[in-house]
Amino acid sequence: MVEKSPTVAQRCGFVALIGRPNSGKSTLLNQLIGQKIAIVSDKPQTTRDRIQGVLHQGNAQLIFLDTPGIHRPGHLLNVRMMETVYQSLREVDLVVHLVDITEPFGRGEQFVLETLHGLEKPCLLVLNKVDAINKGRILPIIEFYSEKNVYKTIVPLSAQSGENIDPLLSEIISRLPERDWLYPPDYLTDQTERFLITEIIREKVLLYTHGEIPYSTTTEIEEFDESRRNKGFLLIGASIIVERVGQKKIVVGRAGKMIKQIGIAARKELLATMDIRRIHLDLHVKVVPGWRDTERYLSSLEFM
Repeated sequence: MVEKSPTVAQRCGFVALIGRPNSGKSTLLNQLIGQKIAIVSDKPQTTRDRIQGVLHQGNAQLIFLDTPGIHRPGHLLNVRMMETVYQSLREVDLVVHLVDITEPFGRGEQFVLETLHGLEKPCLLVLNKVDAINKGRILPIIEFYSEKNVYKTIVPLSAQSGENIDPLLSEIISRLPERDWLYPPDYLTDQTERFLITEIIREKVLLYTHGEIPYSTTTEIEEFDESRRNKGFLLIGASIIVERVGQKKIVVGRAGKMIKQIGIAARKELLATMDIRRIHLDLHVKVVPGWRDTERYLSSLEFM
């Protein structure tokens, strides 16, 4: 961490990371912060809530907001996800729009552009995954987006490898308002430990399941016993929520093999992430029909 210089004005601002599902927003956030605070998956709509990560760079405090992927909502859950995006756009000082450069421009990206038109705040474009395409394809894409007259600058980079991250940071910092820091230098994220636990479990569900399952599930902590935490032990009881009995059978798996695999992977990552020596993670699957369209149930969940 770089100490602040009293002779240089402090800069501080909120920066929204927006884009279509799977454009790499959460990967970029983790790369910027230097550790994992947002789960990552190859499944669209992995991020369902706004996740805040704070980076201290010289005399600048950058408060990043990782937002759900911009899409046309189908369920009430998706409507609330998009409300989170729109609220973030209203509140931040700067917008960073991520585009997956390996995907052709289509209606989804056009919808994002329409969302950004008329936005009265600086917007930067990140062309992500440049390490996955021929370098000769990058310049025409830059020219294409430059003609949209939306962006202050365009930065090609790889969120996965960190390639070209520094130029992006320089562009962001130069546009932040001069303002006292809002958080102490050791502040990292607004996410609670319980939220992180539910998200890591859900990430493993996304990893091991396919088809409709990833979009029909969420996770919920039902027991959190830290009475023996001073001895390095944590007891967690959690439910994986699905909408139908058939989905429950898939998540449980034959002879319980799938849920066991999910539990082992989640426990391994939790041990690596949390300051704890031993975790007992008790997972089971619960059927809640139509939970994605139930206002009362969505409001009760940790992520909403």
